[in-house]
Amino acid sequence: MTRYAVDHARNALVAHWSTGIGDVAVTVATLPPGRPSDALRLAARLTELSQACWRCYTHPASISDQHGPGSLGWHRQRERDAFAGVVPILTASTHVPVAAKVGEIAQRTGRALRALDSPELTVQVVADVATELSAVEQAERGDLSGRAQQAVTLSREDASPLQVAQADAFLNRQPFGCEELITQIDPAAAAIAAAHWLHAAAATTGRYVRQHPVQVVAEGDHLRPLAVESLVEIVSAISSGATPRQTVMPLIRHTLHVAEGHLCGVTDAKRRIAAAERLVARTRIDHPHSGSDSVCLPITSLDPARPALDLLDNLMAGIHGCWLQYAGHARTKDALSWQDPDGDRRQEHHAELFLTEVRQEAATRHQHLL
Repeated sequence: MTRYAVDHARNALVAHWSTGIGDVAVTVATLPPGRPSDALRLAARLTELSQACWRCYTHPASISDQHGPGSLGWHRQRERDAFAGVVPILTASTHVPVAAKVGEIAQRTGRALRALDSPELTVQVVADVATELSAVEQAERGDLSGRAQQAVTLSREDASPLQVAQADAFLNRQPFGCEELITQIDPAAAAIAAAHWLHAAAATTGRYVRQHPVQVVAEGDHLRPLAVESLVEIVSAISSGATPRQTVMPLIRHTLHVAEGHLCGVTDAKRRIAAAERLVARTRIDHPHSGSDSVCLPITSLDPARPALDLLDNLMAGIHGCWLQYAGHARTKDALSWQDPDGDRRQEHHAELFLTEVRQEAATRHQHLL
């Protein structure tokens, strides 16, 4: 989302958003003389409005199972439909009845804007809000250029097939990842493509070291335990015939629910409780004087604050981990040190072989990408 702030040195309202590798900022307007609190309140309301609008992107109505009156899909669509009324609400001189949260926040923003009593400021702020709404709509179409680039830092409950295809092309060019993957692609879409390439890397390494792909991923000792948990789940499901989308999106959606205080699904809750009981039992053995309340159990394998980005990080680390196992096995077979010049050439040779085989493996399963 876009965050708004007041630059007191220039007496200006500024907007800034993330690009995946850093923030960019623009000056929205010069503020009129007045109480600083009014300007700060306007910045806060604009930030709140941006957050509500981008939530329509991260939580689309299309992903809901039900769309009847009063259903989740109905409420989400009502929020999205409220976009059309935002600008009229901001410029209205009288109260405009609204039903959606987006409309309510627009009303509060309009009041904060009128408190500054500057027609010129109103024109500039309204223009910026219109640009923000256009950025959300652009991101929904799968185009993350310009201001819509901020979507690369958001976790979405759905993924654009166009974005998945673009991420797949980037990974085909560089299976170990590239800057474009985190600056041009929605992280949920990037994670779907990365899951496809992780399975290809695990299968390639598995054939080389004579292990099942799941075992290859499970032995990634350079990864956090929670990262291994999510990667094992993904590779196991894909090996059993599931598509990358079918394995990745439930993980992200579940974690988004956890971030809002919900643990959805009785099966997953039972699995987490069973894991807690095992952890408590081990803790009592290792630390007899520790109580069960001292045991902290994560209720999701991903970071609730950034689930799609966290999963993408894990997947890319998993691909690199497959290469490390492949390289280690190759070094053992060669019985040569890669510290000498000849060893460097051999390492490059094995890296080329690994990437070639991974690309071939990914190509054979490309029809299962989505």
